[in-house]
Amino acid sequence: MSDWQKTNWRNKPRVQMPDYLDQDALHSVEAQLGKYPPLVFAGEARRLKSQLGAAGRGEAFLLQGGDCAESFEQFSADGIRDTFKVMLQMAMVLTYGAKVPVVKVGRMAGQFAKPRSAPTETIDGVELPSYRGDIINELAFTSDARIPDPKKMLQAYTQAAATLNLIRAFSTGGYADVHQVHAWTLGFTEGEKAEAYRDMANRITDTLDFMKAAGVTKDTAHTLQTVEFYTSHEGLLLEYEEALTRLDSTSGKWLAGSGHMIWIGDRTRQPDGAHVEFCSGVLNPIGLKCGPTTTAEDLKVLMQKLNPENEEGKLTLIARFGAGKAGEHLPRLVQAVKEEGAKVTWVCDPMHGNTIKSATGYKTRPFDSVLREVRDFFGVHQAEGTIPGGVHFEMTGQDVTECTGGVRDVTEENLSDRYHTACDPRLNADQSLELAFLVAEELSRLRTPGESRAAI
Repeated sequence: MSDWQKTNWRNKPRVQMPDYLDQDALHSVEAQLGKYPPLVFAGEARRLKSQLGAAGRGEAFLLQGGDCAESFEQFSADGIRDTFKVMLQMAMVLTYGAKVPVVKVGRMAGQFAKPRSAPTETIDGVELPSYRGDIINELAFTSDARIPDPKKMLQAYTQAAATLNLIRAFSTGGYADVHQVHAWTLGFTEGEKAEAYRDMANRITDTLDFMKAAGVTKDTAHTLQTVEFYTSHEGLLLEYEEALTRLDSTSGKWLAGSGHMIWIGDRTRQPDGAHVEFCSGVLNPIGLKCGPTTTAEDLKVLMQKLNPENEEGKLTLIARFGAGKAGEHLPRLVQAVKEEGAKVTWVCDPMHGNTIKSATGYKTRPFDSVLREVRDFFGVHQAEGTIPGGVHFEMTGQDVTECTGGVRDVTEENLSDRYHTACDPRLNADQSLELAFLVAEELSRLRTPGESRAAI
């Protein structure tokens, strides 16, 4: 929209955002961020939009994954490497199952802020403001730690820049070599309980062996050694987003320079709210979380606001209902999209609707519930004749014990062993890769010989 300005959101109702006590300090930080280089560039965002458009047509498949909330304290090169490594393994398996390119988007280099179900929390009779992510306040349960500090935005920027620098090095420096990635995956299938996935892994090996015999090697095909990897996060803290927004000289449009893709959460998707207003004016691909309370009319209004030109790849609808609930809620939203003739990319987030409290007191997500929602998502799209365009997971490359189940059989009693998340429970490396195998099986089952993916 030609009259859109990056400050327009300030005139709209705001939710899930902090009230900074020191306005002078806030303005100083905003001014400083405004001088910093953007973290991503317009050409990259346009390329991602094109690839998401392909996913919406069934000609690609989106894998979006990473931390629920990035941490300052747990930040390390090893952590970035491990998550990147698992996403490469997942992408290889999904590519084999889908028989189309996999678009790799990390919840990384910007996923610092988190919406909360309540503005305060009470422990032992003491009530304090909720922790809202390291970019806003601190996890420690003290009154000083919970005061929003604008200077944390500068630390978030620095960490995001360092993360992106390492990811770009990994993406092009040989770490992403397809043969190395597959060797890692074979290690996973050697386990006795992972035997069910060995057949697919062996078929991938046969494919790579054939390519080598045909003369397609890492020396002759650059694409076997490098990958395109994008970043994404929830665009929750709009002071940070605005400060990093830049005018693209090529297109004359505004770029949210904090990440390639930003999304609007289920708690901040008010059609007349600040978050929708901000996201309506940037050229980046936009994600929109759709939960059980999303109505068909709300969705129609939001699609018009967020993608008025009905561009392919511009709007990704991220369904998050809970196991057993997709069949109840998703069809009405799919029908609304059909009625509008809207071009969207449908993605399944099977994490956020499946959080429970274990008997041991930890928040967790049962692996079987996550898998069930994915299967429900595919089933609805098959019944509706529409395209399941991707999956969106909260996961980590670390060996955490936060979600129960999987081949390593994490139990509720195991949760305390390595429960490191600051917010929501994440799939660990083995669970993430196992899920990729199971999703690949779903994709293989849907794609029968001679059938166009667009007919699924």
